[in-house]
Amino acid sequence: MNFGFVKNRAPISFPFVYFYTFGLYLIDFKICIFAHTNNLSMKKHLTTSVYTFKDIIGYNYLYVDKTEYLYKMVSNPKGIYFLSRPRRFGKSLTLSTFKSIFQGEKELFKGLYIYDKPFDWKKYPIIHLSLNRMRAKTADELEENLIIAVDRIAKGYEIKLETKRSYQKFEELIFELSKIERVVVLIDEYDKPLLDNVNNKTERLEIKDTLKSFYSVIKANDEFLRFVFITGVSKFSKVSVFSELNNLDDLTMNSKYGTALGFTQEEVDKYFGKSIKNIAKKQGVAYKTLKTKLRNTYNGYRFSDENRTVYNPVSLTKFVMEEKIKHYWFETGTPAFLLELMKENDYNLMNLESLKLNAAAFSTYEIENLRVEPLLFQTGYLTIKKYTEEYNEYTLSYPNTEVKSAFLNYLTDFYTPLRKEEAPQYHNELIRAILQNDIAKFIRILKIFFANIEYDLHIDNEKYYQTIFYIVFTLLGIKISTEVKTNTGRIDAVIETDTHIYILEFKLFDTAKNALKQIEDKQYFERYLLSKKQIVLIGVGFDKNTRNIKDDYELKTKV
Repeated sequence: MNFGFVKNRAPISFPFVYFYTFGLYLIDFKICIFAHTNNLSMKKHLTTSVYTFKDIIGYNYLYVDKTEYLYKMVSNPKGIYFLSRPRRFGKSLTLSTFKSIFQGEKELFKGLYIYDKPFDWKKYPIIHLSLNRMRAKTADELEENLIIAVDRIAKGYEIKLETKRSYQKFEELIFELSKIERVVVLIDEYDKPLLDNVNNKTERLEIKDTLKSFYSVIKANDEFLRFVFITGVSKFSKVSVFSELNNLDDLTMNSKYGTALGFTQEEVDKYFGKSIKNIAKKQGVAYKTLKTKLRNTYNGYRFSDENRTVYNPVSLTKFVMEEKIKHYWFETGTPAFLLELMKENDYNLMNLESLKLNAAAFSTYEIENLRVEPLLFQTGYLTIKKYTEEYNEYTLSYPNTEVKSAFLNYLTDFYTPLRKEEAPQYHNELIRAILQNDIAKFIRILKIFFANIEYDLHIDNEKYYQTIFYIVFTLLGIKISTEVKTNTGRIDAVIETDTHIYILEFKLFDTAKNALKQIEDKQYFERYLLSKKQIVLIGVGFDKNTRNIKDDYELKTKV
């Protein structure tokens, strides 16, 4: 807990009446600082750990106004919506905001877009379910916890449910609440039980069937519903979990809602601009320089055909709070299940730099046959970089340097014997070796990353070794290309510095001499002869017994 002398605005009742005091304010959160917004005179607290809209407003936390998007939905007489976004992107707060709207708490929205728009502000019965913290290692455990959650909501409305199964209770609750008024259903992280068991094939299919039965209640009781909003990280096909919900309006890649979550550049300037200027001044850097660095580090998420990107809300807010550029979002969770899936499918990580996917890949995604690429997009590790309308094709890549650097650093720990805390030391040594053109040292240190590779890690797959090489050098910030095409074949890797171009060829269970011979025979160096840089050819062989780079390597310089 932190203590601070601050000016506090506290709610007494609803509608809000405010009083102001100066004094000791006990803060329940790890960090609480203030930022000016350009359109408000009062200082606002910043937080990344409060997800309840009523608390955000009541305790004077900064709220980036997203109610224009919400109004488009609630102003319709009826709607059943789904939105997929990465974790920590504001889904829970969005649901909480809907809840306050449908509870008729108009005064909470004073000063926001929706406040003076035509709307009845009627109070509706609400079923608000969050599967985010619901334990579900088995289908039976999920069923038990769904029953507890539905019973708890029913008890809040003084309703005693007579049925036994979770989907039966859900249906009964909707029917009973509809006697008051049409029902609002809000479901947060609908897919959490599936993602928690993504590497357990048997259990995830049984969990899918449980969820399928539960969610099918929504369509069957459509006449009793006013509004439904479902969120999650993944977007499974309608023939999978949502087989019965053919009336579901999927907003995930709808350009009208592409910036509904996350912060646009305009929102960052409006709500955080003054704070960022103050940080730049304090750190002695130009505002434009810091702004560009923040954009490269935290911006870049694109969710539709429209070329508009958003910042990661957690990372940007945490930067303003702590005044340091760090991997905030990545530190809140690691993609272990994704990496297991990638390893299981022998996935080529080098494809992630520029991955092309047809639009159909996003709509035919099945839990029974998981594809890595759509899941990487939905979880936020890849994003849309380009859309080609002619082919209905998307080009995906890392959204920003935070994700790319943190993801590859995590891969170092996953694919090599080095621990994450050890890797930076060797990365720095490799940088010095390559910049000093010390090839012997370069090979010696590189061997550390390949040491002690387990036999079950696709030991006969040349791609595995090349992947480690790619991870290591991409993290160094050195310009590296893998499998560069020439008119005579593909070069395994090219490293480029200010003064040198290194052309490398790897031979799995073959000699370095033969690797170098291939570079020369196919004249891979020709395309670089006009660069005016010194060209160095390096042949590398891997030993089958040691599963590492052989001590000898072949080297030749082209001037």
